[in-house]
Amino acid sequence: MWSEEKIQDYLKKNLRYKRYEHSLGVKDTAVKLAETYKLNIEKAKIAGLVHDCAKNMNDEQILEIALKHDIKINDVCKESPQLLHGAVGAVLAKEIMGIDDKEILDAITYHTTGRKNMSMIDKVIYIADYIEPLRNFPGVEELREVAFKDIDKALLKSFDNTIKFVIDRKQLLHFDTIEARNHLISIK
Repeated sequence: MWSEEKIQDYLKKNLRYKRYEHSLGVKDTAVKLAETYKLNIEKAKIAGLVHDCAKNMNDEQILEIALKHDIKINDVCKESPQLLHGAVGAVLAKEIMGIDDKEILDAITYHTTGRKNMSMIDKVIYIADYIEPLRNFPGVEELREVAFKDIDKALLKSFDNTIKFVIDRKQLLHFDTIEARNHLISIK
């Protein structure tokens, strides 16, 4: 596996400046959340850093890599290929950076949509992406506080926000997000 420095060099070359800065913010937030929830800090750091490594690819590049690696492309992803940037990012993390830890790769894969029965590292990367310091939207401060007290409550709020946002834009909802939300409600 590449060193953190080498990963950062790759990201600097392959992401726009703001996206690179966002990735550093997600890494730092993921580390703090991992410390709070007593998780493997190194895994959180790497997953947070790498999570958006495919974000600046265009739709055609994302679809090409997804097809080549048998990533499931449902109707929602055909309509919005950028939803696949997590899954494609996991491919890049594995093939280019030598990351083969399943927990890290899964966290990268599902950081945009969530999924049913998320692992703690999945939850940390999802919510770190949502609340990192450069994020600025109504309610983000409250969500930041909640994330460090009850990550499931923060996830539920973020899923609700995302679903409302997607509905308001008249876009398709990803099934993984719906299943993730429903699962969280059903285990409460």
